[in-house]
Amino acid sequence: MRRKLLLRDCLLISLLVAVSTVPVLAATPAPAVLPQQTVDVAAVAATGATINVKAGDDFQMALERAQPGDVIVLEAGAEFRGPFVLPLKSGDKWIEIRSSKADQLPVDTRVTPAAAQFMPKLVASTESVLSTQVGAHHYRFVGIEIKPTRDTFLYNLVELGTGDDQLAQLPHHLIIDRCYLHGDAIKGTRRGIALNSAHTAVINSWLADFKEVGADSQAIAGWNGPGPFRIENNQLEGAGENVMFGGATPAIKGLVPADIEIRGNHFFKPLSWKADDASYEGKPWTVKNLFELKNARRVLIEGNVFEHNWPAAQNGFSILFTVRNEGGMVPWAAIEDVTFRSNLLRGIAAGINVLGHDDNKYPSEQTSRLDISNNLFADMGGRWGNGPLLQLLDGVTDLKIENNTALNGYSIVMTEGRPHTNVSFTHNIVVHNEYGIIGSGTSPGNPTLEQYFPSIKLDANVIFGGSAQRYPDGNSFLAANVVAKFIGNDSNELQLTDAHKLRSGKGSDYGVDFAKLCAALSPVEHSRYCHMSQALARATAQR
Repeated sequence: MRRKLLLRDCLLISLLVAVSTVPVLAATPAPAVLPQQTVDVAAVAATGATINVKAGDDFQMALERAQPGDVIVLEAGAEFRGPFVLPLKSGDKWIEIRSSKADQLPVDTRVTPAAAQFMPKLVASTESVLSTQVGAHHYRFVGIEIKPTRDTFLYNLVELGTGDDQLAQLPHHLIIDRCYLHGDAIKGTRRGIALNSAHTAVINSWLADFKEVGADSQAIAGWNGPGPFRIENNQLEGAGENVMFGGATPAIKGLVPADIEIRGNHFFKPLSWKADDASYEGKPWTVKNLFELKNARRVLIEGNVFEHNWPAAQNGFSILFTVRNEGGMVPWAAIEDVTFRSNLLRGIAAGINVLGHDDNKYPSEQTSRLDISNNLFADMGGRWGNGPLLQLLDGVTDLKIENNTALNGYSIVMTEGRPHTNVSFTHNIVVHNEYGIIGSGTSPGNPTLEQYFPSIKLDANVIFGGSAQRYPDGNSFLAANVVAKFIGNDSNELQLTDAHKLRSGKGSDYGVDFAKLCAALSPVEHSRYCHMSQALARATAQR
């Protein structure tokens, strides 16, 4: 049965208890800094020759011959066996590698596996299908299928950067647009794209079947590239971490991947990877989480759908902001200035795990300036496993959690380790369940807040269940059994109605703003999850 997420019943407003107007004396979190650079993905008109490569021709030779400004046209349906290496060219004009039927793939539209009929095939059996020469730059791929040869396991399908230890040696200005990248359905592939480059974008593409038994696997992972990076409007499937930054020692000392935009993607784990699902195919792929940062700064994660995550090789958290000094070799590792807003998370065991300092005996920088706002956490717990909405560990600072709606099946926050500073938790709609906000060695509510959150602003939230006496004034508590009336469960749509306008005493809505959430999603996910009649859209515009 499809699930419906419908906020309704205007009479809920009357159930709210009065919101206190007593000011809360708490520090204000420093704002997260947004990415300062972006990757320009606009197509550039060719100024050079067109090089046609037919079935049986040598694609590597065409790459060597091509000059900046040229277009290499690969015959759709033809298979070209590599590995292939992008050579270094002089000048800053683009070389485009495109399908002969690229005009069948609309611009700014995510491709699906069905589009493979319009694509040439790049394959390899022993090394990465595609890699880069030192310093290679200004290559754009449009409408290409990239895969291993049948029954072949590869470590990296595409390798953009190969451990270069100087910034000047890194490849840069690379774009993968409307391409279909996939591992072997039976053997798997460890990684779709090793993103160790600069000025690189992956857009409008489909990345699937990146999976391995006994090791982490990712659709996209980067650890030795400075950015900027743009990952937008893709289907991203990976068993370990669908997308990850950090997680290995960068060859460049002091490097922190930065200026990362991740927008409008569908992060997805097929249920055929879940051992207790009827569709399980019998292979115990190493499943961990949907998205992880271990070393990154200035990251914007907006308008994505994160779908399906359960306890397996990890404990079921879907999103991890967990700083790691890998093996003691990355003491500069940091997670700073991360904005996680207007995302939909569904079919998950637990929400977001944030680590303030590396707790694996190696020192790191402190995780700081995180903004988690306007997200919807739906269909949590139950068959997916039970975990908290948030786990905050070991001294996070400057953390804003605002205007989120969560149907969490377990506690709101679990915490331990060093206290957290400059935290605000406001205008959220959450479910208390048994423990609410609880710390290691402390009871729920005020005792936990006093020990672990000495400067928290916990105000203007709607909490289903729990006891107002256990928490600071200024929050609204509803009976736990009202949740069933608050959320419907018979469709897959997010339906915007005026009923979710639960106003706080300061004039701001509680919970997620559905209009902002739906506007941020990609067209594919918007059509799947969002339903707004014209009347409701007009009502929203008048707010």
